[in-house]
Amino acid sequence: MTLSTLKTDVAIIGGGGAGIPAAIEVHRAGGKAIVLEAAAECGGTAAISGGGCCIVGTPLQQSQGIHDTPDMAFEDWIKWGGGAADEVWARYYLEHTLHDLYHWAESCGAKWVDMKFQEGNRVLRWHRPDNNGLGLMTALIKTAESLPNITMMTSTRADRLLTQDGRVCGVAASRNGESFEIQSRSVVVATGGFNSNLDMVLEHRPEFKEFKVMEGSGFGAKGEGHTMIKELGGYLTHMEHIWFYVYATPDYRDPRQRRGLVFRMVPGYVWFNQQGKRFHNESRTGGASATPALLAQNPPHAWALADTPMLAKIDVADPYYRRGDVIDRAKVQELLDNSPFIKKAGTLEELGKQTAVEDLASFHAEIDAYNQCFDLGLEKEPKFGKSLKGAKKFDTPPYYAIQIFPLARKNFGGVKTDLRCRALNKYFEPIPGLYAAGEVAGMAGGHINGKAGLEGTMLGPSVFSGRVAGAWAAHEAGFGAGFIGKPNRPELD
Repeated sequence: MTLSTLKTDVAIIGGGGAGIPAAIEVHRAGGKAIVLEAAAECGGTAAISGGGCCIVGTPLQQSQGIHDTPDMAFEDWIKWGGGAADEVWARYYLEHTLHDLYHWAESCGAKWVDMKFQEGNRVLRWHRPDNNGLGLMTALIKTAESLPNITMMTSTRADRLLTQDGRVCGVAASRNGESFEIQSRSVVVATGGFNSNLDMVLEHRPEFKEFKVMEGSGFGAKGEGHTMIKELGGYLTHMEHIWFYVYATPDYRDPRQRRGLVFRMVPGYVWFNQQGKRFHNESRTGGASATPALLAQNPPHAWALADTPMLAKIDVADPYYRRGDVIDRAKVQELLDNSPFIKKAGTLEELGKQTAVEDLASFHAEIDAYNQCFDLGLEKEPKFGKSLKGAKKFDTPPYYAIQIFPLARKNFGGVKTDLRCRALNKYFEPIPGLYAAGEVAGMAGGHINGKAGLEGTMLGPSVFSGRVAGAWAAHEAGFGAGFIGKPNRPELD
């Protein structure tokens, strides 16, 4: 097919957690939208995520007798963000999570199935959709595909933003080597983050150049949207605030060894450093506590120790190993057997030798002390206070040691936006015709989380800000009244 100049009301760059909701809102306002997605299918980073969203006052919470309010969540949020969060956007999001995220996602076919504890939340408010992030995105994508005013163009790159008379008026794009233009009345940039561009990560966090750091976001998270908006004078704020995970091992299939694989769901495993000592509560895997602990080791990496039953539920958060909540166990075993960053042995003594632990006596003492907790029937191990619920002692070979390094997963900074998701310049003035949502906008506002983010405050605000951006972009294009929404507190109804 030969592409010529296309026309639409709103052009949306990115078909992920923010771009798809934006398209739905454009349609519902009465406008037409074209969604450009560089990958072969839509979904983006959201589709490979755990899917958890921070939501307040839900039927799931009520069913478990959990009292939660936007005020409580806001206090937790601001504390976790180190006093640097965009408080206006954080409050705006939390006030709208019940109706404008929870129930809205349900109206698109998504189903919320359970909640999990996440660091920093005083109550359960991390809500997981059926089939994780893939399930949520599948529901949203199916909704978008069913709407006649939305055109989805996959395997299509956005090369640059088009301007005329000082306003953004479209996108220059390419598909199958053919260049074309999309003329529009407004543009929503929803390209995700930049944490799969290691050069860009290290540009903003140069102190990590002395460590082995891996890229670990969605494959399309290269920061291209940031660059396009910056070229038009957009203001990028707090780009140094990057979320690093530590439970990741290099993807041995990557010849550059820049890509990392995030692994989860290993109950009872322990981490030890090159000196053979534990150094952290392994249940606290978030970047706020675990990453500094890992980087304080000499050298700054660790080994995650597990026996065979512990690995039965291991979850590798990568499309090659998992689709939604369906894990390909054969491919996971392929990783365990073939990665040079994973050691396997029939005895703990041999495993200690394979990992070149400097002090084997300390290594054995740590494992013996941990195992003894189960003999004594303890609920928590005494060294770091880690809960032993669902854990077991190390007693079933073969034993595995997975080498782990810091991995750049999410960026908390991005394009500064107002509450309409309009991209702002350095004078905090809107760039006419240009909107930004999701991770390219620091989830929302340019810096909604601050220095660290409660789990669930990344995907949730991305979806919500996509809705806001789409509604207001449609309004600027002449359709609808903008985003109205419904706050989830009676006094604001």
